[in-house]
Amino acid sequence: MLNTRQIMDIIPHRHPFLLVDRIESLEPGISAVGYKAVTYDEPYFAGHFPQEPVMPGVLQIEACAQVGAVAILSLEENKGKTAYFGGINSARFKRKVVPGDTLKMECEIIKRKGPLGIGKATAWVDGEIALTAELTFMIG
Repeated sequence: MLNTRQIMDIIPHRHPFLLVDRIESLEPGISAVGYKAVTYDEPYFAGHFPQEPVMPGVLQIEACAQVGAVAILSLEENKGKTAYFGGINSARFKRKVVPGDTLKMECEIIKRKGPLGIGKATAWVDGEIALTAELTFMIG
């Protein structure tokens, strides 16, 4: 298991844009499972939406991408590098993510060729799928 400090040793994201609290399992270059405790104090809830706070879908995708980045940047040859978005395909949002939820995210690296790769991301809340997406990344 990796804590926040250890995650920040792998990926460059910092508060308020670090969207992973802990990594439960990690197979470098293959997959990672991480968690985000969604609290009412998240800065985006002030405007999204004040009467009914919902975690924006793009931030859910970003959180999943950060989990995938931990997986790919844990490889020795990628240490100290950054994983950039190259594309988002087939994103589907199945339920709202709201304050009090814990988002469990898995990203499996399904294809790699040189600095490019594709991750299959899935996120759940209480065992219910919140989102699925295919994320393309570039290592730079």
